[in-house]
Amino acid sequence: MGHQRVDEVEIGNAGSGRVWPPLEECARAIATGSTTSVAMVTRSLDAIEASQSTLNAFKVVRRRAALAEAAEADRRIAAGERLPLLGVPIAVKDDVDVTGEGTAFGCPGEFPAKTADSEMVRRLRAAGAVIVGKTHSPELGQWPLTGGEFGHTRNPWAADRTPGGSSGGSAAAVAAGLVPAALGSDGAGSVRIPASWTNLVGIKPQRGRISTWPDAEAFYGITVNGPLARTVSDAALLMDLVAGNHEGDLHQPPPVTVRDAVDREPGRLRIALSLKIPFTATPRTLHPEIREAIGATAHTLRKLGHEVVVADPAYGILFGLNFLPRSMAGIEQWRGRVPDPSLLDPRTLANARTGRLLGGLPLRAARAAEPRMRRRIGAIFDDFDVILAPTTATPPPPVDAIDGIGHMETDKVVTAACPYAWPWNILGWPSVNVPAGFTSDGLPRGVQLMGHDNTEPLLVSLAAQLERELRWDRECPEQWW
Repeated sequence: MGHQRVDEVEIGNAGSGRVWPPLEECARAIATGSTTSVAMVTRSLDAIEASQSTLNAFKVVRRRAALAEAAEADRRIAAGERLPLLGVPIAVKDDVDVTGEGTAFGCPGEFPAKTADSEMVRRLRAAGAVIVGKTHSPELGQWPLTGGEFGHTRNPWAADRTPGGSSGGSAAAVAAGLVPAALGSDGAGSVRIPASWTNLVGIKPQRGRISTWPDAEAFYGITVNGPLARTVSDAALLMDLVAGNHEGDLHQPPPVTVRDAVDREPGRLRIALSLKIPFTATPRTLHPEIREAIGATAHTLRKLGHEVVVADPAYGILFGLNFLPRSMAGIEQWRGRVPDPSLLDPRTLANARTGRLLGGLPLRAARAAEPRMRRRIGAIFDDFDVILAPTTATPPPPVDAIDGIGHMETDKVVTAACPYAWPWNILGWPSVNVPAGFTSDGLPRGVQLMGHDNTEPLLVSLAAQLERELRWDRECPEQWW
């Protein structure tokens, strides 16, 4: 495996090339008649289906429905209608509802077709997007590797490695050029981790920024939806288009826009460089090539005029215990939606049992402790604007790293690889993964820019400044799938 450099993407190749033009250019090409939605959506569907036996990114491919929606988009264009993504193919993760499709969230069994879109999908359609399919996730999004009864989703950069998880199908689809951008969800890093392992930008927004309706909140507030894209501008545009609330949402932060922040200089920032691993109950160390990546990013930020100082948030020993009741109770809640729970992985059932034990007083105590934790950990923002930290502790593991092992062994693999991302899910604050080059084996690495309440515009502005300097958007994997 290897990678190649792409200097320019011709609009005319939007129907044939593996690297897509930016989302805005895709929409413009359709609107101006340079191509059609049917041609663009067909290119995406053909690429998806050609890759399914190897890359295995999709749970559902909506060929007939997507082509009908594309033909309708072309009619609307001909009638003079204009929308930000009218006719552009986009993928969503299989944990959100799409009318006419089941929502399996990585689980085996026969799931009934949904009769309504989730609020995020409704907003995506309102922007004109054509949803070409639903991407794979591990069972109930529990692990940072994407595999299950459907086999393994593989990393476009290395066939023997995972693209990460739980939004691994969405990340693989974007990195492989099957779609120009996709949406995922992040409950313990599940957007940022696969973004870091596939050379993508992944935004974990503020809690409530993108609706989780028909759930008033997801996994008791730790899970949010977010975009995956090759560029900051594409991720920012997609986030703006799906952001907003249903009246039933439990969390409704004040609105922000981020696409306009892409072209805005962030100014000189004070950035805390933190390598501290938050509390986990199993052994973990930072891989030297990830340490090197974060050091190189810090050097680039200093070169851009920012002050970068080593400093750690005050996580506290008990911080990790806040995550467990919310995640496990969330798994138990989802288990109740599965048509045949007996088909679930034994590890899923074990986690659900834990969720039943923790779903009462421990869950209420965990939620009640959140404001204190926000104050204690948020104190670092008295002195700093942004925190720079690793997204993962290691490069992407082999696709089968957790196959056929027990519950405790799985936890050891997972926490060794991914101990960094989950704290911001408890706190509900935004964080953006940005690519940080490649290991000596050619595997992508990422780092995260972490902010305080409602700081997505600042993080996006800083990420875009890094992209202009580093141009990770010019790197794409050599095709093997």
